[in-house]
Amino acid sequence: MAANYWESTQRRHWQFTKDELVMMRQKLEEEEAGLVQMFPLPQLRHLNIYFNQQINRLGKRLGVRQQAMATAQVYVKRFYTRVEIRRTNPYLLIATAVYLACKMEECPQHIRLVTQEARSLWPADFHGIDTSKLGECEFYLISEMSSHLIIHQPYRTLNVLQGDFGLVPDEVALAWSVINDHYMTDLPLLYPPHIVALTAVMLALVLRPVNGSGQGGSGGSGSNAAASAAGLAAATAVLAQAQARAAITGGGGGGGGSSSGPVTPSLTPQGSMLPSSQGSADGSAEGKKIPDARMGKVQRFGMWLAESNIDIEAMVDCTQELISFYECHEQYNDKHTREQINRIIKARGL
Repeated sequence: MAANYWESTQRRHWQFTKDELVMMRQKLEEEEAGLVQMFPLPQLRHLNIYFNQQINRLGKRLGVRQQAMATAQVYVKRFYTRVEIRRTNPYLLIATAVYLACKMEECPQHIRLVTQEARSLWPADFHGIDTSKLGECEFYLISEMSSHLIIHQPYRTLNVLQGDFGLVPDEVALAWSVINDHYMTDLPLLYPPHIVALTAVMLALVLRPVNGSGQGGSGGSGSNAAASAAGLAAATAVLAQAQARAAITGGGGGGGGSSSGPVTPSLTPQGSMLPSSQGSADGSAEGKKIPDARMGKVQRFGMWLAESNIDIEAMVDCTQELISFYECHEQYNDKHTREQINRIIKARGL
């Protein structure tokens, strides 16, 4: 894998603004106006949740590593910025993306096994699809992505910095879960992986999973909708303080991190276990019981951000996008989404 994200095809060709994504998707719908009118689909966030679930289901059947499944999810997102969803069989694309991602992440699966497991998982929607069709779809997928197949993931940044930030296992598990969840949003197409990883670390420091149970995988209904109002307020406060401190000291906090890479000040590792109660920004009794060690860890993170060249505004936007996604997840209807997709496949004979 190419070690330098800043010179990668991911940064040069597959990082967009929100307006650019909207325009690209609108153009696809305008080009297929008849299909769009004939076959309505749920909102894109719900489709992303459904695709994420199907990739995870197939990946677990094949025993695929999480990073390969994450790569497959990015492939699907990239493909659907170039091709209208209604023109495709999403199940065939998902199987192909997993097959190709396994090759790129050096955990290859035999094409016959992938086809067999996909047919077993989606018997009605994968009927008649064999290895030759999956092979054709692989070339189609590679072509639409312009052969840009290397994906830089936030997991690497999390693994590198967890010791520097003194994260305990529960915090690492929650941060990992937030990273998993971000693949159900547009964030992989909007921001560099280190921005996502740092946002996940921040949320892990200010939030706690329900009943104190860490979540290590995506599809956990958005980390049990851990993005509560108190957590959002705490996260926003951390970023606001970091921005203010950066403005005073002349550090980062603007968009400077997007050009030459983040500057990372040195940290003294600190390991303190988070309490089982969730921190509250409204001054409640539970919030006042948070140990000084935990608050110190949050403050140190904010100071680190201020001294670095990290784009804090991008972290603010990432946080808001994740909070919005968790709220949207509560309205997700799996049955309705599946039926709408299957209707297109059957009607068009895909």
